[in-house]
Amino acid sequence: MIDPISRSQLCEAIADCIRADQRVLDQLREEIHPLKHASCRIQPRATTSISLIGADGGNHQLRFDPFLIQLVRVVDSSNNEYCLEVVSPTTPIQKLNDRQFAADGSARTALGEMMRFLEVDSLTELSPMIRSPNRGQAVSLRWVEVYRELVEWAVLFAILKKDFGADTLIVCDGLLRSVVFARGLFQRLLRGMQDRIDAHWRNNRRRVYLAGVAKHSKVLSRYRLAMALERVLQTDYPAYVEVPRELEETSYFRADFAPGGDHTGEGDDISRYIGGKMFLVKFGSHRHDPIWPVDIFEPQKGNAQEILGSMLADAMNGFPIPYYPRCLQKAHENAALVDFDFDVLQDFIYEGIRSTLGKDAGILDAFQLLDPDPSQQRYE
Repeated sequence: MIDPISRSQLCEAIADCIRADQRVLDQLREEIHPLKHASCRIQPRATTSISLIGADGGNHQLRFDPFLIQLVRVVDSSNNEYCLEVVSPTTPIQKLNDRQFAADGSARTALGEMMRFLEVDSLTELSPMIRSPNRGQAVSLRWVEVYRELVEWAVLFAILKKDFGADTLIVCDGLLRSVVFARGLFQRLLRGMQDRIDAHWRNNRRRVYLAGVAKHSKVLSRYRLAMALERVLQTDYPAYVEVPRELEETSYFRADFAPGGDHTGEGDDISRYIGGKMFLVKFGSHRHDPIWPVDIFEPQKGNAQEILGSMLADAMNGFPIPYYPRCLQKAHENAALVDFDFDVLQDFIYEGIRSTLGKDAGILDAFQLLDPDPSQQRYE
């Protein structure tokens, strides 16, 4: 524990630091003040909504996995499974390439279809973050997460090709931004998504909307206190406000996720990472209900009222997270591997290891009985 003398000194030092940085908060309040009178009330609308979400084995903290096995799984809120793959950081990139295409070169998977659309033949061309390691070089664990993100974008692209029986809002887990694609490919993908959305209206008179919802954002973290002091979005009804690009730019040390298609200037090259326009949204009817960052597909930013109105009823029914889209929470529940599924996955890993050990397989059985972390006993 901190002794009383040190506590007093620490308290005084913190107070001095805050007084010295008071101008920072004043500046944030000045930047956020115009949004107080720019908020709009959300009018409820009726529409179908689905969502996409992915899960991988790394999120489930497997108790013993020397091979770092990861699951790449993408499902929606209706429990439709679009992808289920097993990958490890040492999986050969060429082997993953071969999974995407049939012997005749046609696409076998959603990722293969996206690669054909983008006119790339390998994952290393699709993303500079996926590289075949040189002999003797350490293997990066990061590329599996990049691969999962690419699969999620590919599934979204494939879903936009489906027929919809009614106007539909597709809600993605996370903002509509990405830095994993090679130069120019993300914007080409966004144009392809827009073409498929336009085709639904042209051929079937169906409106298909696209939005992404995040639980966290650097913009919201930076301005949260200033918004409370300036009473931005402190309304007695659901409301939203568009975030100016300038506020996004100042919230990121790197401008990767800030400038979009409506921004011109020296940073235009950064727009290749952006697919959505950010809004801050409060779905609840109380002043202190949670506020979420929402990206609306850039070409549809003019339809913010319709899109957020369609999302309102679903968010009102949000559980266990209040006023967060229920479709996203259902998709997460469907994607998560917990309890029985988690135990089965762990058993599969043990069986896979046992099959490779031969006469030493009995050692694994004894190993399973050992406590992997005896230090945890101090908390029991």
